Amino acid sequence: MKLLVTGGAGYIGGVVAHKLVAAGHEVVVLDDLSTGHAETVPDGAEFRQLPIHRVGQVLTPGAGFDGVLHFAGKIEVAESVVRPDLYWDVNVTGSLALLEAIRNAGTPRMIFSSTGSMYVAENGEPLTEDARVRPGNPYAASKLMVDMMLAGEARGFGLGAVSLRYFNASGAVGALGERHDPESHLIPIVLQVAAGERDRLKLYGTDYPTPDGTCVRDYIHVSDLADAHLLALEAIKPGEHEVFNLGNGNGYTNKQVVEAVREVTGKDVPVDLAPRRSGDAAVTVASSAKAHSVLGWKPAKPELPEIIADAWRFHTEFRRP
Repeated sequence: MKLLVTGGAGYIGGVVAHKLVAAGHEVVVLDDLSTGHAETVPDGAEFRQLPIHRVGQVLTPGAGFDGVLHFAGKIEVAESVVRPDLYWDVNVTGSLALLEAIRNAGTPRMIFSSTGSMYVAENGEPLTEDARVRPGNPYAASKLMVDMMLAGEARGFGLGAVSLRYFNASGAVGALGERHDPESHLIPIVLQVAAGERDRLKLYGTDYPTPDGTCVRDYIHVSDLADAHLLALEAIKPGEHEVFNLGNGNGYTNKQVVEAVREVTGKDVPVDLAPRRSGDAAVTVASSAKAHSVLGWKPAKPELPEIIADAWRFHTEFRRP
């Protein structure tokens, strides 16, 4: 298939783009490089450096695209709270421009990079696609809005669409890993402490109703996330919008993450304990049963030490600021 990958110079989009090329697809990457890196774009893919709002210059009626995988967008929760306008503009208005281009070009299928952070984690049980949604920040709200837009496009115009709601994407595939600036995700932050790039780690909340009092999160290897996109591409049905949660189904506490980093790296990780942060749920774990049954997807790298080992290898061998 001929596929457009928006945000394909970023972390998850880059891994997916590489796997699509390896699978024999014709790939065009669109990225403005505001947070992505040109060297992430795979050899064999065409690269267009454009903002998502100008996607119509690439996705034209005569271009012959068979589908779009949409990763382009802003992803920082804290930034979204102080700059919600940026998230409405890029994530929502940019996605609207993409959907208009898809409709004009007659492109039949789309996969959207959504988020599990829109769910309400009420009882600590694994979250299914039917769990209650109540976005707690503009980032999560922008993702839910695009999910709703896709549902409307499917009903009204016959688009085949899939929203993949990720939990905590982690790990690396060789030279493809996390390079956020500033870094806001737990595993790379702990690795920065282990590497001596930060003095200490601050853990927020030690009195949650969890085995050791710290928050529990579901970490999913980025390679496994990418595999789910390739499977979803084959499963899309015209006129239908499907939602799939993607996680391991196993939660790890923040203290377990720190201890796993210590064991994998052999480095000390000094920790300062701090009060809870407002809005942090005690337990957030995915149920990916629907993805297992419908897509035939199952994580190949579900163990936390392997996820951390791949991330550490990237951090020490490939990462550049």
